[in-house]
Amino acid sequence: MVHNGIVVGEGWNRLIGQHDATAHAEMMALRQAGKVLQNYRLLDAVLYVTLEPCPMCASAMVHSRIGKVVYGAPDLKTGAAGSVMNLLSYEGVNHHVQYQGGVMETECREQLQAFFRRRRSEKKAEKEARRAAQSSDSSQEN
Repeated sequence: MVHNGIVVGEGWNRLIGQHDATAHAEMMALRQAGKVLQNYRLLDAVLYVTLEPCPMCASAMVHSRIGKVVYGAPDLKTGAAGSVMNLLSYEGVNHHVQYQGGVMETECREQLQAFFRRRRSEKKAEKEARRAAQSSDSSQEN
């Protein structure tokens, strides 16, 4: 999150570690920026994100009144900045957030794909380690 050329907030997904479904990267950046600026209204701030915001994050952007969100890769499943729906600027909201998508799209997509590949690999390794430990425990009992 950038305000007047200064980074005032940043975030990354912390859902699992914080056991918090609202701990998306965008939400963390909005929270930090609000604290830094001592105001929940983040007028003129620009949020840069890798993936198109989800409905929850897009709604929080409207409520915090950020000026603009810039994202790389579209989210064709839950994108709320035009891919699936547009919650940033429709007639019924009191504030419209400008948005720009496709910025460094290839790099963002590759970064996301690498992250999820790594996560799947880590999960598989954890599962195999549990199996090996259980197998070892079973053979020791016999």
